[in-house]
Amino acid sequence: MNYVNQKLDEFNNYLRNRKVALIGLGVSNVPLLDYLYNIQARVTVFDDRNIEEIPKDIMDKITKYTFEFSFGENNLSKLNGFDLIFRSPSCLPTKNELKQAEVSGAIVTSEIEMLMEIAPCKIIGVTGSNGKTITATLIYEILKQAGYNVYLGGNIGNPLFTKVKDILPDDIIVLELSSLQLMNMNVSPDIAVITNITQNHFNIHNSYEEYIQASKNIYLYQNENGILILNYDNEITRQCKNESNGKVIYFSSKEKLDNGIIVDNDIIKECEDKLRKHIVNIKDINLKGMHNYENICAAYAATKTLVDAETALNVIKEFNTD
Repeated sequence: MNYVNQKLDEFNNYLRNRKVALIGLGVSNVPLLDYLYNIQARVTVFDDRNIEEIPKDIMDKITKYTFEFSFGENNLSKLNGFDLIFRSPSCLPTKNELKQAEVSGAIVTSEIEMLMEIAPCKIIGVTGSNGKTITATLIYEILKQAGYNVYLGGNIGNPLFTKVKDILPDDIIVLELSSLQLMNMNVSPDIAVITNITQNHFNIHNSYEEYIQASKNIYLYQNENGILILNYDNEITRQCKNESNGKVIYFSSKEKLDNGIIVDNDIIKECEDKLRKHIVNIKDINLKGMHNYENICAAYAATKTLVDAETALNVIKEFNTD
């Protein structure tokens, strides 16, 4: 029997003939033009750019589908009366127009949030100020080598929401998630990784605290079955354990943890109840640099319940960014 994603069917039926706003014509939202047309939503497209700055192929599609649009500096002044709003990551949910729309009853979401709500399979999410691309890609490669049907998305790969109809319960989705994507999100991946949180990437937020709180959404909505991988050496991420609902696994390049994944005397080790198991010597790894050894620790921790150690180790040794 073919699998039927009932959540997706319900969502599509809900959107049919409803007023839907698409804010921002970036990578994540452009595929939604076809999707929303095919399910017969009543779409209005918003973008900060003027009409002559919109790529011709995108504008041709908007015209072909007879979508309404509002472009330019004050484009969100017409954001009223919508049932559902897809915001792009760069359109912060703290904008007054979005807050007013929510008060009026609109659902404000994003392509990535709806993917996480509706996808039928396990999801692994990676965020952090540094290292999230390498970590997410390494997780993807380990799972693929182990024989899983894996999808890579978020900030890397292709937008996945329009592919969710093809995703099956035994598949796995790996997402690189920025703090902008995580803002106001009320769903968390099954396995969450925070590589680190530092002050070098928060200038796009209203405050450092807003950046930290947005990043925490990657685990705040996990249940008791969730797994959270944290950088023990980063003060902010270390303290996240206190808010976790599920299991926490630390990684460290500075501390000899009793439990977790560590870099110790040029060897990556898995520690459990003070017992230390040798995983790999860093001289046998193509990736170099302590920051990459930390990323490897995080990726190993994220996949260790899904993949045998030998498979993970083969990928870790051969993986390179070149």
